[in-house]
Amino acid sequence: MTRAGLDVGAARIDAAREAERWLLSLELFGMRFGLDRMRRLMTALDAPHERFSSIHVVGTNGKSSTVRMIAALLHHHGVHAGAYLSPHLVSFTERIRIDGADISAEQFAAAVGRARRATQLVDRTLEGDDRVTQFEALTAAAYTQLAEAGVEVAVVEAGLGGRWDATNVIDAGIAVLTNVGLEHTRWLGPTVADIAREKLAVVAGGRERVTLVLGPDLHPDAEAEALVVAERQDARIVRAAAAPPAGLELGARGAFQRRNFAVACAAAEAWLGRLDDAAVRSAAATVVPGRFEVLADDDGVAVVLDGAHNAGGIEALAASLPEFLAGRPLVAVLSVLDDKDAAAMLRTLLPLCAGVVFTANASPRVLSPATLASLAGQIGAPAIARVEADPRRAVALARRLAAELGACAGGVVLATGSIYLVADLVRPHGAGRGSTL
Repeated sequence: MTRAGLDVGAARIDAAREAERWLLSLELFGMRFGLDRMRRLMTALDAPHERFSSIHVVGTNGKSSTVRMIAALLHHHGVHAGAYLSPHLVSFTERIRIDGADISAEQFAAAVGRARRATQLVDRTLEGDDRVTQFEALTAAAYTQLAEAGVEVAVVEAGLGGRWDATNVIDAGIAVLTNVGLEHTRWLGPTVADIAREKLAVVAGGRERVTLVLGPDLHPDAEAEALVVAERQDARIVRAAAAPPAGLELGARGAFQRRNFAVACAAAEAWLGRLDDAAVRSAAATVVPGRFEVLADDDGVAVVLDGAHNAGGIEALAASLPEFLAGRPLVAVLSVLDDKDAAAMLRTLLPLCAGVVFTANASPRVLSPATLASLAGQIGAPAIARVEADPRRAVALARRLAAELGACAGGVVLATGSIYLVADLVRPHGAGRGSTL
């Protein structure tokens, strides 16, 4: 490569790093709900969200997997499709995907540059200490990049809730409700019905009749809310199957991923009109990073990463573990945020474990490993229970324990409880800090 080429490459890397630094600086302003700032951003950016069709995915668990799967199904049917997801594991570029691939560092820098200029304009119009948030700026960047790429349809994952989430400036023709559980009750309400109502607020009678795709096994109160919203908004309801066609092999492991793929098929079919069997088989190979992701086994111990971060997610993960374990001992590496129902998560997972290592992660909201260990002791922890605050050292310790416990058949290490734990484990040594929102 010529010196000029090296200089250009370095400049692109520097631009991407500066874009990421700017986004990380916005964490100072935390989370602020409401759509006024986002609508101002869209006006400043000449309404990029109106230049593509959209499918809006809301729910407590399974959103990221379902978004990836819907986008893959559309792509393999020949549709120029994009996706917007959250959070990411290593790089913000993971959150914006076009035709099955993360955007490039150069595209990311350009998109964030557009959002940054719009943010500076909008911030000058706001009163008091009101400011555009990180998620709003990133969502604006995503919408501009999806529009710039000329996608026909974007599959968009809601961040938190739905009604006041920054993603909810789109006028989606299809909304997907994966499931509803008790999470984020401080912001969304104390009951399943309250939370479902906030999520289903993305179903708005806009330019076209909305199709509402419902995941299988919805809580009865969420189902009731969905029926009320559908009648009020004259939305068409599509109920997803409990699983994809028999015999279809998925790249994503776990019974919960089969449910997610079934939901994705229902949503893709609602947009396409019909599904092609060959395209579905190709899309079924989609892999979801950080969700029942099995790392290379080099010493008789398999290491599994799963970002299950709440009681419902842990229940779904636990249901898939016995088949994978096949009698091998399990040592869990656990880290949980302080706004989760850690007790419920422990009650579900600990009975499956021969050992457990409690650890931390980069989020300022993480429960201390000692607190988590104390709670586990009250519930009934395995005889082998350790505390190691550093996530990488915690996994190394768990590997040694699993190797000892499974001397003949091998053992399994499972790192779970928070997507931030998974991110800490997959982020390369020396990489900058990740987002903590």
